[in-house]
Amino acid sequence: MFPEAREVRLRPKERAELEARVRARTTEQRHAFRARIVLLAAEGRSTRSIARELGTMPRTVSTWRIRFAEAGLAGLDDKPWPGGRASARYDEPTGRRILALLEQAPPAGYGRWTGALLAAALADVSDQYVWRFLRQQKIDLDGRKSWCVSDDPDFVIKSTEIVGLYLEPPAGALVLSVDEKPHIQALERAQGYLKLTNGRTLTGYSHHYTRHGTTTLFAALDVATGAIQAGHYRRRRRVEFLDFMNMIVASHPGREIHVVLDNLNTHKPKRDRWLTRHKNVHFHFTPTHASWLNQVETWFSILSRSALHGASFTSPQQLRARIDDFVASYNQRAKPFSWTAAKVRQRHLATRVTHS
Repeated sequence: MFPEAREVRLRPKERAELEARVRARTTEQRHAFRARIVLLAAEGRSTRSIARELGTMPRTVSTWRIRFAEAGLAGLDDKPWPGGRASARYDEPTGRRILALLEQAPPAGYGRWTGALLAAALADVSDQYVWRFLRQQKIDLDGRKSWCVSDDPDFVIKSTEIVGLYLEPPAGALVLSVDEKPHIQALERAQGYLKLTNGRTLTGYSHHYTRHGTTTLFAALDVATGAIQAGHYRRRRRVEFLDFMNMIVASHPGREIHVVLDNLNTHKPKRDRWLTRHKNVHFHFTPTHASWLNQVETWFSILSRSALHGASFTSPQQLRARIDDFVASYNQRAKPFSWTAAKVRQRHLATRVTHS
């Protein structure tokens, strides 16, 4: 048997504080849980009904009702640990142990650390403290980002050359940023509006789709104007790349052309007879794993967001027509991208050592 339920009455300030604890995302789960118990008790609910709603034991509900009735909000706090202050249980060395463990590989079979795994490995630290410490250190175990780190020994030389072309192109020369977006899929799927139960209406598309083939897009961005010249191909080989470059050269007869490219093997054969025949064209290659220096990559992102994401196509021809329409519309309002980076640094990634 558990003690008889204590009546709970809330003053306005107490109610406001408890409701704030329940709403706030930063409130620890145990404190939000205790606040819910007290708020439900203040509505005149029985201990058993509160326990059923919150999925806990009636004795737990009774404990927090009694503590609040006797001590108010202070009764919902954790009691000090026997023999000393509550804060004395964990100290600075505890934090260093958590950080040191994060530098190691997670347990076998796990892809990443969690608060529970860290607490289990430490054995004498609660998972609640681990999560609290990680929040204080601004460490997000769930957050994931990808990056492209260049290990090119000539990074400084190559990046300086390309940024120089962006900021101070040779007089009278045309500077183009060229790349290809391969295997763009023509996916057919139902689209429409979705009415949610809360009254909101969202545009959306079906998870199911039918494949109708792919197309490869070659694009050249005029760095000075932002205008795009595009070409569609079935594949991405040296022959398609040179065909696209022939189209570029024919569009600007007799003009000196500087082309920024990545290190794809179709762009840089050992003996480039095409460049030998086209003395007015100069290729400039980004450092390895530094495609972000190629401005046309930014335009590909704009194309994907504006014309391709979530769209439906019944054939590659329809997909190509959509891209051509977007290019024509984009070129009417095209503006050059503004290079704002004061410095271009070669970053180095500190990798975690894994043990097999």
